[in-house]
Amino acid sequence: MTSESRTTGAPEGVIQYTVSHRDRALAPARFGDLGAELAAWRSIFAGLAIVGQRADRYDGAGYGNVSGRVGPFPGARGARAFVVSGSQTGGRACVTLNDFALVRRYEPTLNRVESEGLIKPSSESMTHGAIYDLGPHIRFVFHVHCPLIWRAAGRMGLPVSDARVPYGTPGMAREIVRLSRETALLERGILAMGGHEDGVITFGRTPSEAGGILMESLAAAHRSAFDETGKACAQDAVSRRVRPSEGRRG
Repeated sequence: MTSESRTTGAPEGVIQYTVSHRDRALAPARFGDLGAELAAWRSIFAGLAIVGQRADRYDGAGYGNVSGRVGPFPGARGARAFVVSGSQTGGRACVTLNDFALVRRYEPTLNRVESEGLIKPSSESMTHGAIYDLGPHIRFVFHVHCPLIWRAAGRMGLPVSDARVPYGTPGMAREIVRLSRETALLERGILAMGGHEDGVITFGRTPSEAGGILMESLAAAHRSAFDETGKACAQDAVSRRVRPSEGRRG
């Protein structure tokens, strides 16, 4: 068992919670099917460059992660176990089950995560846990970095987290709860992370639902760009350095 801690205000992709981690391979018999589903969607997102790692983005850190719930269901809040991408795996061309970790418990008030696997869990694990705590029907969470959706979030009426709140922190977990109460987060299944450049999260009952929300939102963002400029360009999905339009706390 190992323990690791990072402080808030850290660079992109750095773990910002205390993690108690057991270095043990995930059993294919139990986690193989879920790992295959997550790897499939991750590959789609990597092909779109909304999951990945590039020298010219985020100081070269890996970005984006995917997760899926494991039983028992419904599970108590703070203990709705899930399998999630390993920390700093965004740049890997191919992934196996060994590139995922199991998060057993997450405690936002203590800023602590318990996990196991051959790799530590994503720096966004606390945020994934907060979303799963919104309801037992939520079974998949996808976090990508899509500048086109992020900067059009205001025009599209998407819930946007407070830009002052860092990613992967207890504050972000509280923002998830706030957005669920004050916005249509649960109905829309998507939010833009105001304080996490280009960060967009979708979730749903199935991977197809979470992935479909993301793809529909990407199409809507392209339509918004067309309406604004008279053209839609494929590279707009990954072009950067503009803050979310009409960004707000709601």
